[in-house]
Amino acid sequence: MDQTAYLYALPYSLYREHGVRRYGFHGTSHAYVSAQAIEILGLKDKPSRIITAHLGNGCSVTAIKDGKSLDTSMGLTPLEGLVMGTRSGDIDPGLFSFLVNHLNYSTQQIDTLLNKQSGLLGISELSNDCRTIEEAAQENHPQATLALDIFCYRLAKQIASFLVPLNGLDALVFTGGIGENSDIIREKVVNQLNFLGMHINKERNLNARFGNQGVITDESHSPVAMVIPTNEEWVIANDAATLAKGV
Repeated sequence: MDQTAYLYALPYSLYREHGVRRYGFHGTSHAYVSAQAIEILGLKDKPSRIITAHLGNGCSVTAIKDGKSLDTSMGLTPLEGLVMGTRSGDIDPGLFSFLVNHLNYSTQQIDTLLNKQSGLLGISELSNDCRTIEEAAQENHPQATLALDIFCYRLAKQIASFLVPLNGLDALVFTGGIGENSDIIREKVVNQLNFLGMHINKERNLNARFGNQGVITDESHSPVAMVIPTNEEWVIANDAATLAKGV
């Protein structure tokens, strides 16, 4: 990523002397599914603009142009960015002062709150498991419904923001445990991105679960949304083999 994407607006010395910057995570997953999307869509050796959404207990989105990552939603730690299973994602940093000065939180309590007690679990007060929350939402549980709505809104907003570094979009790829299996979340997110020209195909979306891959929008429109199961182990093994050959 370029410095404009990975640097925080903090004193530059924190980066220069201590390496404080945005790093991002889930790189092996984003690399695998974006390469698969390029192959499936026939974009090899052609310009490509892909947004990949790795959605599980941890969630991140990456903007990939011509096979190169330009920006990603996670930062110095996996806490930054999207709403996740138990992580809050983006918050106002002023919350730290509020928790310390008004509620007497310790640093460890704040860390536990943001990493283990927030996200889908914190909002729903039920579970960090998306399946449990979806079932409760279908039974009109108000906080489960709210948790899904917040999760999908923040995800759609993050995806839309990555149109800036990509200057357009060819494909949106869903992967990870939630991304591969939740037709409900995929439909809610794509519906919020209809202004891009994507329109969900309910039958395709329902079929693209449990290890199945494919385009889940009407292909008469561009860009497309698709599901590609990730294979991070393959990427790791392939990289290890490449390194071994070079020894």
